[in-house]
Amino acid sequence: MLSNALNFGPYREALARDGAVQIPSVLQDDAAKALAHCLNHEVPWTLAFREDGRARTLDAASYAAFPEPSYAALLRAAAERSRTQFEFVYDTYMLVRARQEGRDPELVLHVMLEFFNSPDFLHFARWMSGEAHLDAINAQATRYRPGHFLNEHNDVDAFEGRRYAYVLNLTAPGWKPEWGGTLRFPASGAHVERSLSPVWNSLSIFRVPRLHEVLPVAPQALLPRLAITGWWLSSEARVG
Repeated sequence: MLSNALNFGPYREALARDGAVQIPSVLQDDAAKALAHCLNHEVPWTLAFREDGRARTLDAASYAAFPEPSYAALLRAAAERSRTQFEFVYDTYMLVRARQEGRDPELVLHVMLEFFNSPDFLHFARWMSGEAHLDAINAQATRYRPGHFLNEHNDVDAFEGRRYAYVLNLTAPGWKPEWGGTLRFPASGAHVERSLSPVWNSLSIFRVPRLHEVLPVAPQALLPRLAITGWWLSSEARVG
């Protein structure tokens, strides 16, 4: 499924040096197109957001029936709160949970989850990161539409054993920088500020912990920002 045309060596070196890298044209073209079609037309999206300081999820049926005025009000309130506290709003489909519950087995996304946890890909992830004890990869599909965002955070979760985060970008070609949706790393410590656009069929990888955010998608965006995201995990890093 990974591209046979890529030399991953320079990207491995960049990840070791900078703690973050974006690999272009990472999947074979047919695989990327099949995943993008699924994200665009088949996924029963839920809405992830925060309310009263806690993460909430609006299930697919309720989300589909959610009145537009209520949805607009939710976006406005989240944007206002984000000025002073951690907030997020975006569409999600939790792949691991869906697989455990036996939901939507026809979705090609489940093939991607299997591929990520195959011996070959885990070997690639260990080689790419230099982390010899990576033993699992989780995943969720995400869709950012106008008004969606994810505030600055560092992805730390010792109970899950997160070592590296990844974003497999499946946004259609033609995304414009002024539409937002950029993965931004603010300057911190030895790191300078860096931004990664949601380039079609690219894989962004970065070491955890590291501060980052997804900038708000602008009202004029003509495409959704689509991705499969998650973490490369190590049982040796887990607490409890």
